Amino acid sequence: MDKFSKKTVIVMVLFVIIVSVCYKFFFKRKEFLQIDSNVNMLNVYEDVNKLEENYLDTSTSDDKIVVYITGAVKSEGVYELEKDSRVVDCIELAGGVTEEADVSFLNLASLLEDGMKIYIPKKGQIVNDISEEVNDNLYKDNGGIENTNSAKNDKVNINTASQKDLESLPGVGPATAVKIIEYRKDNGKFKSIEDIKKVRGIGESKFSKIKDLIKI
Repeated sequence: MDKFSKKTVIVMVLFVIIVSVCYKFFFKRKEFLQIDSNVNMLNVYEDVNKLEENYLDTSTSDDKIVVYITGAVKSEGVYELEKDSRVVDCIELAGGVTEEADVSFLNLASLLEDGMKIYIPKKGQIVNDISEEVNDNLYKDNGGIENTNSAKNDKVNINTASQKDLESLPGVGPATAVKIIEYRKDNGKFKSIEDIKKVRGIGESKFSKIKDLIKI
């Protein structure tokens, strides 16, 4: 009987030990899972905040446009403006126009669009056929700035004109003006205004636009 009792006691002690170990293991695992769950929830919360911030940033950028302004302004360059900005707003950002500028035919109230280029012409310059790409809707119905020299019958002498004078002709940009000057150096003076068509880049179409504005 004593022997049986000792075995029983040993078994009971072992049972209690096993139960205690299992309980502690289960309790600790539950606590760990709870902590891990809290950490995961915290990560999810942070991810949601990041998504909201990204959305707000995107929505804010949609309210902005980027415009390139060049020509007779004090600070040519690319500017970021509000979505509903107008030409006059971009000119102000560029420091205003220079003394050489002629904005009389420019629609200062035109709404701007993202990626638009604005060219501010100089006095006496024609812009309807200018070599650089411009947004035609910014200019009034007559197609550009009047050429003051032309109005006074003061035509451009293609044999003596400087690069700047040649660039005042419609469709003649810096590159074409240089080619005209180089042609004169290599071949001598033009014998007729039609000879200017021998310059690479000046075809019949461009000649028809400048023939009444040039002389020899």
